[in-house]
Amino acid sequence: MLIRYAFTVVVLITLGISSRKFSSYLPFFIADNSGDMLWASMVYFGFRCLFMNKSLPWAFAGSLIFSFLIEFSQLYQVDWINIIRNTTWGALILGKGFLLVDLIRYFLGITTSYLADLFILKHASGRPSNF
Repeated sequence: MLIRYAFTVVVLITLGISSRKFSSYLPFFIADNSGDMLWASMVYFGFRCLFMNKSLPWAFAGSLIFSFLIEFSQLYQVDWINIIRNTTWGALILGKGFLLVDLIRYFLGITTSYLADLFILKHASGRPSNF
């Protein structure tokens, strides 16, 4: 499972960067929202990679808390952290400015990833799914 989760992280990073780089080719709604949702999905699957022995609800809660903390950290605007945020990696990881709508995007991205993970695990174990 580790390899699947790691591969998913790489795919999500690629899709997230592509959603920003090629946003002019996407419908506005998708271009405007997909990057943050993909970032949050990547965080969820990153948590699954790092904490394979933890439960899915734990990964859901941990990735949601982590994502929300990153977003709220954007309210802290001082020189030293803004220098980091002005780098490519700093902007990708820490963001630039707080947006309340990002919390909704994170929740939707993590929830979608959690449900996909739950469905795939149930399907892989041979147990019938409730979906």
